[in-house]
Amino acid sequence: MGKTAIVTGANSGIGYQTVLNLASRGCRVIMADVADMTKSKAKVIEYTNNPNIVTKFLDLASLQSVRDFASDVIKSEDRLDMLINNAGIFITKENRTNDGLHPVMQINYFGPFLLIHLLIDLLKKTAPSRIVSTSSSVAFFNNLSIDNLNFNDKSGRFIDRFRGYGNSKFALIIASDIIAERLKGTGVTCNTIHPGYVATPIMPKLYSVTENIFLNTLIRWYWMIYTKCPWEGSQTLVHVALSKKLEKVIGKYFWDCKPFIKPWGANNKRFCNQIWQATEQIVSLKPEEKL
Repeated sequence: MGKTAIVTGANSGIGYQTVLNLASRGCRVIMADVADMTKSKAKVIEYTNNPNIVTKFLDLASLQSVRDFASDVIKSEDRLDMLINNAGIFITKENRTNDGLHPVMQINYFGPFLLIHLLIDLLKKTAPSRIVSTSSSVAFFNNLSIDNLNFNDKSGRFIDRFRGYGNSKFALIIASDIIAERLKGTGVTCNTIHPGYVATPIMPKLYSVTENIFLNTLIRWYWMIYTKCPWEGSQTLVHVALSKKLEKVIGKYFWDCKPFIKPWGANNKRFCNQIWQATEQIVSLKPEEKL
């Protein structure tokens, strides 16, 4: 295949299955995660017979870690054909990172936003190349605004955390669309996907969001009946990253490998530009790093 891909959140779940899929096609894969990837890397090599697998530490809850990771990639890699922003969390006990940001927003949105900007020159150099980011259907249940872009969930209420997660995934769609538009003519495409309802390590944390026994039980039963396995969940991600039919497709939101409607507000250019500009300030983009 001769291509190089970065997959964030690569140690487990959809990210790990995406790595397996790409590696089985002969792709050089950079597994990026905050976890120890020694065992998962060994399994990928064993299952795919592809030794061209690299692991790199990436903590999306730290803007400095994102910068260190990107700098390492730029120094060590000659090309980057795919940047797959898959890492994400639903809830956390912490309310702020060391950067003063909410962990859900930082890991799901601010971190990937910064990472894309730092690696864009390498993606352009390798064009045609692709950026694919994992959003969620929960993006439709957002209450995103400039005022709550870096939200506070001290209340601990399920609805607040649910909407906070939705905000992060909606913001990711907004940023992806603007990036796609600004990269027109460069050969770099940018799209988002909803992987479906997938049984991943994020799910046990969802169960613990509420102390309401009825709601807790309902969530458990729903996911037992309706969720996909991580391999199935990775298929839309891989499709958008590799399909020849999508070589020039930009700014789309995919469900089950097909374009889908976007959440309300995604076409409000004024609102989207406000979110973009605020994000540039929050992640401290330097003038030369802006698109």
